[in-house]
Amino acid sequence: MKRFAALLDALVLTPSRNAKLALLATYLREVPDPDRGWALAALTDGLDFPAVKASLIRALMAERVDPVLWALSREYVGDTAETASLLWPEPVGEQGPAPTVAEVVGTLTATNRATAPATVAGLMDRLDVNGRYAFLKLATGAMRIGISARLAKVAFAQAFAVRVEEVEEFWHGQTAPYLPLFEWAANGAAPPRTDLLPLFRPFMLAHPLEADSLDLADYAAEWKWDGIRVQIVHVAGETRVYSRSGDDISATFPEVTAALTMPCVLDGELLVRGAHQGGEAGGAASFNALQQRLGRKTVSKAMLRDSPAFVRLYDLLIEGKEDLREQAWEQRRSRLEALMPALYPARFDISQVIAAKNFDELAEIRARARDEAIEGVMLKRRDSPYVAGRRTGLWYKWKRDPLLIDCVLMYAQRGSGKRSSFYSDFTFGCWNGDPDQGAELLPVGKAYFGFTDAELKELDRHVRQHTVAKFGPVRETDKSLVFEVAFDSVHISKRHKSGVAMRFPRISRIRSDKPAHEADRLATLKALIAD
Repeated sequence: MKRFAALLDALVLTPSRNAKLALLATYLREVPDPDRGWALAALTDGLDFPAVKASLIRALMAERVDPVLWALSREYVGDTAETASLLWPEPVGEQGPAPTVAEVVGTLTATNRATAPATVAGLMDRLDVNGRYAFLKLATGAMRIGISARLAKVAFAQAFAVRVEEVEEFWHGQTAPYLPLFEWAANGAAPPRTDLLPLFRPFMLAHPLEADSLDLADYAAEWKWDGIRVQIVHVAGETRVYSRSGDDISATFPEVTAALTMPCVLDGELLVRGAHQGGEAGGAASFNALQQRLGRKTVSKAMLRDSPAFVRLYDLLIEGKEDLREQAWEQRRSRLEALMPALYPARFDISQVIAAKNFDELAEIRARARDEAIEGVMLKRRDSPYVAGRRTGLWYKWKRDPLLIDCVLMYAQRGSGKRSSFYSDFTFGCWNGDPDQGAELLPVGKAYFGFTDAELKELDRHVRQHTVAKFGPVRETDKSLVFEVAFDSVHISKRHKSGVAMRFPRISRIRSDKPAHEADRLATLKALIAD
């Protein structure tokens, strides 16, 4: 556990991506199994201990530390794990050696809500300050230290001099502590098999389009639909649906899972049908309709009836036992078109190629497309293979220009990880009428990105100097600061007091020059709702 704690400490203090990669690669090479595998799982959110939550840590601290001291310290530090690790009282007497990562995982796996307090306290007593911090982060699943799953896979590849594409390919068929994966990469064993189970394959991704034009003789254009990117895999009589991150969402969309009965791997956009049936979306409802079904463990008959899911297909990765990913996009597209008659039409259709003679005509078509289910345009090089991740020059995404509106800052909350000391999560609102006539601000969105580090410090200072009330971790500010907010679309929402919900809101500009009473009205925002 000491080595893992030292790794976390170094990662937190290291801003450079390459330096983080080097630290993690060294750890993976030098630490033995199974500790390195469990550590890798912890860093990539692959561990879950239901009996250990942040509330348990707070309860343990309440028994050991003055509540006023705890509240003041937590407010100043901004992180529960760090505060608890610093304030935990030193135990009396010999407590035994620090546990290994594997021992911690095994002990927490075996605990339940009744035994968890004593178990966690016993482990905390055997650790020093750094060890307690690492233990609490691992136990509660709240790492937030700038290590994404992709970065961890790159570090794994660097550690053992293997291709990151191979790591991506084999990763999702393994479970922590990933012993077959380490045997392959570190000891030269045969790679794990991927053809016996319906496993996830890494998605090919696109770069934002920055060029003024592309030659449509080399690139094909198709709509970028506003749903969620999914992969549907059928192997050995079993079908699974995976999200872009590789999460299995088959149970959430059982109608899609049941619809694929032939061995293949399909790439597409998951959408739902709803009240909106017109326009170029071809029956696709807005993302807001899809969002009602996301994350649900059970799906009601009413949802299946009123918002049935379907997949608008982009690509064919594997057909039968033939892997098509090395073939050109045009070849895969032909194979996909030939496969379409064999697929259930209520659950699968194909994303049509946009007929444009040149880039200027494509730009005009894109500018006219305001359908709520269209997010923009994809440009795919006709001879491109299907490769994991982003490769320059192969695929580009050309999103629609964002919508803009001026809103007033209402509430702020501290961030997490590197931002735990800053107020960086901002809730903003629009006036529900004329503020000079007594109108009130109603919250219309929340954003935590779009600003620079320098602007973050400026915003944090503003929040601290203009706080008028506190509600737990949330501060209410006076209604004086205006944001220009960029967003992709806005939809009717019964869950919000304002009656609307924004899609992908982000801070575009800080409008220190604009008086709050000149911010936009709610009616202006509602007028942007697609028909």
